[in-house]
Amino acid sequence: MFKYLKNDLPASIVVFFVALPLCLGIALASGAPLFSGLIAGIIGGIVVGALSGSKIGVSGPAAGLAAIVFTAIQTLGYEDFLVAVVLGGIIQLIFGALKAGIIGYYFPSSVIKGMLTGIGIIIILKQIPHFFGMDKDPQGDFAFLQIDGENTLTELLKSINALISGNVSLGATVIALISMGILLLWSNILSKKGKIFQLVQGPLVAVVVGIIFYIFTQDSNLEISVEHLVAVPVPDNFDSFLGQFNFPNFSAITNPAIWVTAFTIALVASLETLLCVEATDKLDPHKNVTPTNRELFAQGTGNVISGLIGGLPITQVIVRSSANIQSGGRTKLSAIIHGFFLLISVILIPTLLNKIPLSVLAAILFIVGYKLAKPALFKKMYDLGWKQFIPFTVTVLGIVFIDLLYGIGLGLLVGIIVILIKSYQNSHFLHIEDKSDGKHRIKMTFAEEVTFFNKGAILKELDSLPQDTKLEINLVNTRYLDNDIIEILDDFLFKAEERNIDIKLVSERGIVEKPASFIKFFNEKPKSERSLS
Repeated sequence: MFKYLKNDLPASIVVFFVALPLCLGIALASGAPLFSGLIAGIIGGIVVGALSGSKIGVSGPAAGLAAIVFTAIQTLGYEDFLVAVVLGGIIQLIFGALKAGIIGYYFPSSVIKGMLTGIGIIIILKQIPHFFGMDKDPQGDFAFLQIDGENTLTELLKSINALISGNVSLGATVIALISMGILLLWSNILSKKGKIFQLVQGPLVAVVVGIIFYIFTQDSNLEISVEHLVAVPVPDNFDSFLGQFNFPNFSAITNPAIWVTAFTIALVASLETLLCVEATDKLDPHKNVTPTNRELFAQGTGNVISGLIGGLPITQVIVRSSANIQSGGRTKLSAIIHGFFLLISVILIPTLLNKIPLSVLAAILFIVGYKLAKPALFKKMYDLGWKQFIPFTVTVLGIVFIDLLYGIGLGLLVGIIVILIKSYQNSHFLHIEDKSDGKHRIKMTFAEEVTFFNKGAILKELDSLPQDTKLEINLVNTRYLDNDIIEILDDFLFKAEERNIDIKLVSERGIVEKPASFIKFFNEKPKSERSLS
């Protein structure tokens, strides 16, 4: 695991700076104590990172659960809600034991790519207001409808209007532009000049410059106001630090609402994790494959521990995972180290962390989002054809204009419809050979599997056959023929006789000229070693 420390250590620093504001922002968006988000980030890094089989996935509090968590806390109270988190973790352990991790493999590639692209667009749109120091909404609020009553587009329009009228936070904008310049210079030029620029990552330099900028611009026109800085809770002493931990009220375990919340958390967290696993494995340049059942076990263990000490629910998170991949992370050590960085920093240097401008972190996230949603990907998906492009586009639009789970659900629904359409179309094909001896010679070859979804297409083709046709139905490659299709063929025998259509049936069981009954043919035992002619 330490073989790639020179890759994992710099990557862990980048992931730390990406995770820090998101842990706080998701806690704020969830209506939970800010420290609960940091607990989930620490457990997600250290515990889940150690137990997971993923080499590049990073876990922590997830924006996709924010609405569920917010409602549950308002209904149950925080201590009772923590019981649901613990129970949700136990349910995830059961999912892992039942090998439910295979579910993640049944999502189409177009939907997974749409998820990555949609999240990238969301990151960009959400970070633009922070970039200009205009948005006080938490960075972890990734849903279209925000908790402050605004939405993604209205926040963006307000930022554009403020930029045009010159009402942006000048200090936040200046340091964001400086940070963006540092990040681009580092990744495109300096990282190729020497190993020191690969070891010391651009995001770390940008954050250090941002802290120095904040300190030296106080009481000036470039001063950055407190609401545009990181806001880590700062305890007065060790006792007040321990006082930030909350513990579950297990006396309420018989409350049915807690069990409903627990199952909801387990299902949604497991689904988000499995989708993230599938997505990060696709992004991974080394094409590692994550064992999904082990991942459910790791996530369940993490949620049990997080709930026991007052943390939010945990999932594997695509924003942190993609930042890890983009920064060159190679093993799970990068996720583990980032968890220790969170732990050490909130204990030893919370005051220093609170001098980091959010606009600097917005610049870092902006780069992460762009790499997930490169314009070239849209052209690539379009070139693959409508069967890939439509589910991809629907997934992107659903994520951007509703939220993550709705977007994935809509994309999956469209993907299923596409499959049904192609199944309808691909049940058979017609091959017109010639018109010798006054009859049309038509060959209808059936697909490997033909189900009731194909009834309409086959009926249409049979009804359109002209009179005086010699029809060959070829089932040699067909492994499954639904009884509905057999009945259609059997019913067609009467029409065929009226229209002078001669039928020849070709299958692995033999050749039948002018079959009297398809139902009888498929239900009787085959005669061995000779043709059924």
